Amino acid sequence: MILTIIIVILSLIVLMSLHEMGHFLLAKKFGITVEEFGIGYPPRIWGKKIKNTFYSINWLPLGAFVKILGEDDTKEKNPGSFASKPLWQRALVLFGGVASFWIIAFLIITILSGISGVPTAVPDSFEGIGKETPKVQIFSVAKESPAEMADIKVGDEIKELRIKNQELGIETNKIEEIQQFIASHKGEEILFSLKRGEDIIEISSIPRVDPPEGEGALGVALVRAANIQVAWYKSPWVGLKITALQTKDIPVQWYELIKKKINKVPTPEVQLVGPIGLGQIMTQALGQGARNYLMMIAIISIYLAFFNLLPIPALDGGRLLFIAIEAIQRKPVNPKVEQKITAIFFMALILMALIFTFQDIRRLF
Repeated sequence: MILTIIIVILSLIVLMSLHEMGHFLLAKKFGITVEEFGIGYPPRIWGKKIKNTFYSINWLPLGAFVKILGEDDTKEKNPGSFASKPLWQRALVLFGGVASFWIIAFLIITILSGISGVPTAVPDSFEGIGKETPKVQIFSVAKESPAEMADIKVGDEIKELRIKNQELGIETNKIEEIQQFIASHKGEEILFSLKRGEDIIEISSIPRVDPPEGEGALGVALVRAANIQVAWYKSPWVGLKITALQTKDIPVQWYELIKKKINKVPTPEVQLVGPIGLGQIMTQALGQGARNYLMMIAIISIYLAFFNLLPIPALDGGRLLFIAIEAIQRKPVNPKVEQKITAIFFMALILMALIFTFQDIRRLF
């Protein structure tokens, strides 16, 4: 378990370091002085200055950072400062961090699709590539739920559902159809035909009529996945296609969620998580093998790219927004105003992370 936690933490550090590397490389490309590139946050373990940049490894394993000259001071006009560069160069330096997440996802998916296949979460509308047919698997099981009591496990593939001692049932690989069937038969004994490893097993369970808030009747989260493997020369196309598909699916999911919240429709299948919850998800993926774990890293990268591009101050998207405003009004935003707005949103993001972390802890116990 300790080794698993170490792997998960190191994975997140590498992911965030590569994100900062995107900012770093483009800043160097445009002749901007990078004062420090740090892995982790101070206090410092080790550091060394090479040319104009100080490289450091720090004690707090919370990601990585780059310190760029003049990044937060529009009055800094040193030739090597961020503020002295044209708008398009500054925008590219900021976008470089976002793009690095997409590049990471693309490379992971490309390599996997050409070697062992890509276990990819896909929407119900996805029909598959080549001979591979999508399948619906158990993604998580809530504690003390009917699914846990029946010994349904993470990774089980749902092949068929039917009402026990009746002919009524369905054989499907669509999440929506499975959810509708379960919702239509709350309080009835459902027989699940599951594929676990190489075995087909049958398990019965009775979905709750009145489940706890935030959980479904059965107490599981489902994922629709397809293992996509192609010839090596086709793998970049698969990497591009799946990365684009996953990116496009994020705003669609968010729109549907917001619409349900506005209309007060229950969303037990949606669970917002903080750092601890994310660690749990990554740990579960690691338990299903290296391929599934690497694919989880790719999906997390895509989500981070999309989230980081949102026009929220304190994120790269918010800083790009200030550059867009500067381009429109032909003068920089007042640095004090920008810093105050950024600080407010930064604290809001920290508060949101703490709330989600508290919820993660409550779910653990």
